[in-house]
Amino acid sequence: MRWRRLVLGAAGGLAGAGVIVAGLALRDGPAEPAPAASAGTPPRTVRSTAPPRPAAAPPAPRPTGSVRIAAVGDVVMGTLPDDLPPDDGASFFDPVQDLLTGDVVLGNLEGTLTTGGTSKCDDDSTHCFAFNAPPSYGRWFKKAGFTVMNLANNHIDDFGAEGRRQTFAALRAADLPFTGRAGQITLQRVHGLRVAVLGFAPDEGSADLTDLPAAKRLTARAAAMADIVVVTMHAGAEGADHTHVEPGTEYFLGEDRGDAHRFSRAVIDAGADLVVGSGPHVMRGMEFYRGRLIAYSLGNFAGYKVFGLGGILSTSGVLDVTLHADGTYASGRLHPTELVPPGTPEPGGDGIDLVAGLSQEDFGPHAARIADDGTIRHP
Repeated sequence: MRWRRLVLGAAGGLAGAGVIVAGLALRDGPAEPAPAASAGTPPRTVRSTAPPRPAAAPPAPRPTGSVRIAAVGDVVMGTLPDDLPPDDGASFFDPVQDLLTGDVVLGNLEGTLTTGGTSKCDDDSTHCFAFNAPPSYGRWFKKAGFTVMNLANNHIDDFGAEGRRQTFAALRAADLPFTGRAGQITLQRVHGLRVAVLGFAPDEGSADLTDLPAAKRLTARAAAMADIVVVTMHAGAEGADHTHVEPGTEYFLGEDRGDAHRFSRAVIDAGADLVVGSGPHVMRGMEFYRGRLIAYSLGNFAGYKVFGLGGILSTSGVLDVTLHADGTYASGRLHPTELVPPGTPEPGGDGIDLVAGLSQEDFGPHAARIADDGTIRHP
């Protein structure tokens, strides 16, 4: 089937009058010639019925500015009924509050805020831990400077559905957003920029860290909605023997704790700009992948009477990163902190040396370069 284009009008008549000439498509057969105008008869004016073309929209301006992000690892303010900090927790974060500054301040809430539900642990269990601080403690996270809490971990279900419900309600009552539930994208607007925060863990009800195609889809959705995407992961085996990022899937007490290395790179491929880890309860190294920083674990930031203390179990830090508006890395620093018995966070400790060494050992040419003052640079 052939298509021909027919041009209407007499040569010189329509063109000289500035008339829009419409292009028509004819099917089957040659185009019919336009009838000639009779002598003394002015040419007929032809008007197009096609709407005028809209002017091309100017390109959207590229976002400008930057976003400062502070992140910490696992946070537990104690557990009912007896292992709670003095003055009802009001001053718990005071020693480190100056470090919890940024446009986005992120922590992993390793437990629940509930007085209800049923503990997942039997009374005589020696390898099961369930944490529940009072719901009123939500306000102390807000007071400390946190802007979003990650709930993608293995402790949000410590007290079942009722424990989850009360935790969600406590954070909402404190006007403190949370992230990490299946399919959840938490957005925060900063200086006119949209920042998406996502949390992943290998635990039921959380955005699934072990399902890489689904994790990439969720990250890509977030990248389409936001200027900057921050991913937090709860991944890896636990304890002093697990400071290194092992290749492949890690297991702990028979549980699949995910492949932190593969996951981190997958979500960066899908649009993440920063990946921050928690879960091993010790610090791990940092690397850059495609220009994006991955901090594999920031250790135990706070754990009143709930964590083992001493040495690297007490070593932690605050990751302080600034990203450009397009998500690229601008600058960063690790502020060392430590857990002081019975589990209160304070500035200090050996976190910088620990992470600098682990980074070089585990990632070689991709390792983040960490200076003596904690400054983090590209390799």
